Amino acid sequence: MDIKILLVEDDNSLSDIVAKFLQKDGYLVDICRDGDSALSQMYDKTYHLLILDIMLPVLSGHELLQEYRKIADSPVLMMTALDDDENEIRAFVNEADDYITKPFSMQIMRERVKALLRRSGVLRKELRIGELVIFPEAHSAEYGGTDLALTRKEYDILFLLAQSKGKVITHEGLLTNIWGYDFEGNEGIVHATMKRLRNKLPVNLIKTVKGIGYELITVRESKNGGEV
Repeated sequence: MDIKILLVEDDNSLSDIVAKFLQKDGYLVDICRDGDSALSQMYDKTYHLLILDIMLPVLSGHELLQEYRKIADSPVLMMTALDDDENEIRAFVNEADDYITKPFSMQIMRERVKALLRRSGVLRKELRIGELVIFPEAHSAEYGGTDLALTRKEYDILFLLAQSKGKVITHEGLLTNIWGYDFEGNEGIVHATMKRLRNKLPVNLIKTVKGIGYELITVRESKNGGEV
């Protein structure tokens, strides 16, 4: 599976070094050098990981992180020369997943990236939630040992929900992450695809959060009540 990383850093030399180092590990890396272009990229493409500098032209890394959390739950690594407690606390309050201060070794950067991708399920050979097993490398899934015949869009939705277990994915978030920012359709395609996905699951693992979006739940949670 192609793992896509967005690197936002206005220091040309540093961004090129980090990108080349990550590309050697097989990652696909897009580079943005200011907050405005990064914001467009965030809405235009789906990324498995964001690496954000804090001090950026136009929009800061903090502002980008806040905007990104409105549409996606992929891990975010803040990369900055600011080593004060205030900025680090602000980053974690805004739901950053890790924080690294400059200067740092490329080996440390590599291991932090790998750790975040493992935690999100992207680097796992399989992601298990109860009887549901997802295989990211094969873009396939099974439930209770039985293969699920999913289309690519159905698989992508299921994987996104599994990665975000315990959190609600909004209709807007699904449209942006699965169909892309420039998709000209509406939420109707989300509902139709979700219905087909539910019909292929032996049990209903997808809870509708009325007026907001969807959440992946376990069978036990489903039996304990609530609209699914």
